[in-house]
Amino acid sequence: MEISLFVALTGIAVLLQAGVLLAMYLAMRKSSQNLEELAADVKTKVMPTIVQAQEMISELRPKVKTIVENLAETTTTLRSEVKRVDATVNDVIDRARLQVIRGDELLSRTLDRVEQTSDIVHKTVVSPVRQISGLVQGITVGLEFLFSRTRRNGGGREERRPVPQDEMFI
Repeated sequence: MEISLFVALTGIAVLLQAGVLLAMYLAMRKSSQNLEELAADVKTKVMPTIVQAQEMISELRPKVKTIVENLAETTTTLRSEVKRVDATVNDVIDRARLQVIRGDELLSRTLDRVEQTSDIVHKTVVSPVRQISGLVQGITVGLEFLFSRTRRNGGGREERRPVPQDEMFI
């Protein structure tokens, strides 16, 4: 009895294992079919796209290489032109600065000479003219005073005239 129980349990375990194995087989078969369908879809849909991408890359590679080379040459040329323009601009700025300095010095010298000339003219012309004018005015006032102050009448007597108020303050 013990043996028959053991044999019965072993039989049940074997059948159970067979059922599990059958279920695994059916699941694997179904998964395998799904994978085959997926692989077929990939081959029909994705593979042509990959082939086209490879063809485009092989066609575009020389063009991209040419573009990169041209870009490198352009960058080098642009860099040298910018350096040349920078040097030219710096030269123009330096020259303009020198011209401004020269103009400032010229204007300063001219103004100094005008001032010196003005001083010389003042000393040599204006001051003597003022002195002579003052002397002439003094003589004129003196003569007017002499002639207007006293008049001789026929008898040898002097006749005095009244002095106006503004002549009193000389």
